Amino acid sequence: MSVKTFLLPDLGEGLAEAELVKWLVAVGDTVVIDQPIAEVETAKSMVEVPSPYAGTVHQLHGAAGEMIQVDTPLISVLEEGSDAEPVTASEPEREVAQSYREEELAGVAEPETKGSGNVLIGYGTPEGLAAKARKRRPRGGSVDAAPARAQVRAAAAVPLRAPLVISPLVRKLARERGVDIATLAGSGIGGLILRSDVEAASAAPVVAAVIDAPAPVAAPAAQPAAAAPRAASAATGELDSRSGLAVASRTPITGVRKTIAAAMTRSRSEIPEATVWVDVDATALLEMRSALKAKDPQNTPGLLAFIARFVVAGLQKYPELNSRIETNAQGEAEIVGFDGINLGIAAQTERGLMVPAIRNAQQLSARGINAELARLTEVTRAGKATVAELTSGTFTLNNYGVFGVDGSAAIINYPEVAILGVGRIIDKPWVVNGELAVRKVTELTLAFDHRVCDGGVAAGFLRFVADAIENPAGALADL
Repeated sequence: MSVKTFLLPDLGEGLAEAELVKWLVAVGDTVVIDQPIAEVETAKSMVEVPSPYAGTVHQLHGAAGEMIQVDTPLISVLEEGSDAEPVTASEPEREVAQSYREEELAGVAEPETKGSGNVLIGYGTPEGLAAKARKRRPRGGSVDAAPARAQVRAAAAVPLRAPLVISPLVRKLARERGVDIATLAGSGIGGLILRSDVEAASAAPVVAAVIDAPAPVAAPAAQPAAAAPRAASAATGELDSRSGLAVASRTPITGVRKTIAAAMTRSRSEIPEATVWVDVDATALLEMRSALKAKDPQNTPGLLAFIARFVVAGLQKYPELNSRIETNAQGEAEIVGFDGINLGIAAQTERGLMVPAIRNAQQLSARGINAELARLTEVTRAGKATVAELTSGTFTLNNYGVFGVDGSAAIINYPEVAILGVGRIIDKPWVVNGELAVRKVTELTLAFDHRVCDGGVAAGFLRFVADAIENPAGALADL
């Protein structure tokens, strides 16, 4: 077939859709393998999708602002040297591509071919993968696929080994559709069980019984008929029955805002949250940093880097706050502790609130944290942070003082169990050695999950960080 249709790949982290932000090519453009063709946004990350084919762009499936479901057409490319065919001439071939994690764990070696092998979180270019599986997408309501699916079920009736399935999205899909993974024969590399295997197994019994109607299997949510604007600029002409006012706009909750809304809602509904706070005299910290900056202005860490280092030390002393609550195989809740600290730093960007994580922050000095903080802030605001950088945090530090506020009852960044907020540093009257003085004061606020610890642990951690800020030289001497 001369026209190759590329499906939106599984972008990882259990995500089933992505917002098409911008096309980087147009119909008629010539593209080469690995050339970026579109920008999509998912899980707070902006990702450039490279083309797995070389040729001429034949069709773009979707418009900017639309939500594209995984495993649905993204772009069609007319291969080099081929004549154009009608778009509806035949069904597109489906490229079944594993994620980089699945390939690595399956022990796949790259062949020596001409492709670059660049890997987006969900697929690699054709030359970069050791093998691919090609399948014709079954037509809705047809019974032609039933014999092939019956063979798959028969071959999987007696598995020779434990089922090989790595993607949590595939496991979730199997649970939702009542498919026993142990009965499947994976069509992926090394017998890897893919999303298509679960879909085929769940759809087969219904297809065999129904002739004129498509199988009632779970289908992707319907895409908008047209690109949805991020905000409406004119009144809709609609009257709100509750307020009696005209509705000025309706803005779909998509992309970053949708991700934030889901996480915050889950945090409030699942976490029994408690809050403690304390005012802190940060005068000594500011004086110490000023002295360091006078000697070495280029390499002096910022105030947030020092505070972050104190937070890491506090988490090492009170590891209960650097944990997560999960449900085990028996359905019982358990506290999961970590050998290391991924410190998330809340950063406000044009696309919303992001929380990139400094991985293994306990291994870094204040200077090291400062350098990594600068790097993460840059890539996050540019929309280039990876999904791993934005979702791997185990504790969050939020500097809301940059907005000119003193305190905030922050919402815990699910599925973490605590978040520490730092307010603005301002002049306040303060008693020092029995006398009133003007000092640089800030407020620390800790919101924590009361299931993992009691007030004593939370107060102990908060007091540790506060003492380190008030006596930074002594604290750094022990780090």
